[in-house]
Amino acid sequence: MAEQQLRHIPVMLGEAVEGLAVHAGGRYLDGTFGRGGHARAVLSRLGPDGRLLLMDRDPAAIAAAQAEFAGDPRVAIRHANFSSLAEWDETAAGLDGVLLDLGVSSPQLDEAARGFSFMADAPLDMRMDPSQGESAAEFLAHASEREIADVLWHFGEERHSRRIARAIVADREATPFTRTGQLAALIERVAGRREPGKHPATRSFQALRIRVNGELDALQQGLNAALERLKPGGRLAVISFHSLEDRAVKLFIRDHAGRVQNSRRGPPVQAAPAQLAAVGKAQFPSDAEQAANPRSRSAVLRVAEKLAAEGRA
Repeated sequence: MAEQQLRHIPVMLGEAVEGLAVHAGGRYLDGTFGRGGHARAVLSRLGPDGRLLLMDRDPAAIAAAQAEFAGDPRVAIRHANFSSLAEWDETAAGLDGVLLDLGVSSPQLDEAARGFSFMADAPLDMRMDPSQGESAAEFLAHASEREIADVLWHFGEERHSRRIARAIVADREATPFTRTGQLAALIERVAGRREPGKHPATRSFQALRIRVNGELDALQQGLNAALERLKPGGRLAVISFHSLEDRAVKLFIRDHAGRVQNSRRGPPVQAAPAQLAAVGKAQFPSDAEQAANPRSRSAVLRVAEKLAAEGRA
């Protein structure tokens, strides 16, 4: 565990914490604890009356949170998906800030047995919570060719989605897909190496992970829950790592900022009262951070502030 924590570098740490505008007596929720990099920074700014709520769907992350923070009276810990944050009694009093650091964490990638990476041969699992839902291997065992192709295309933007899906369905009759190396080898055989420095299985593994964990649905539910629980003036800070996530966050902020995109061909749409205001523009890791932590290269941070009721005109 200690070795994994050393390898985990929180992405855009300073920018995310500044975006939350943490004050000493505030109440904040980190919905994706991971290994606590962001949480530690928020807690360092809280006084004795502050409150930090920690959530993660990964049991290993919760174990790390319990080991480090269970003795701090300012901290509460819950093993759950951040999509359910509004169901936690601790959030009923309202929140001054919500932080979501999306996607897979470095410890999840680095622990081969979790099956997130094709860099080492391991069971084809990919579940962030191994006790919930079906694994990637179980999905590939029963899904139709069209279902697999749709997942690879919509969640991974994989150009060879149909060819890969066809090959998976053809090969699984003789040998079910149970190992990461087995799947990566098939994708390389079908798609070939077309992008220098990028394994051909990258997009497909991302797509399967998103599907297995229901990540985009969880994100939408979590954004709605965060908006519900944030106090007026409270901040929402979200770090995304691919275009599907970032687009969902961008549109959520836009749609709750009282702006609409009217079509030339349709009737005008009345904007709903504004509930959020974007704080600045999208932020990206500095060149220095990208050089020090290559996994930060695709990160995008967006921050929004909840408006008071009178500001929703």
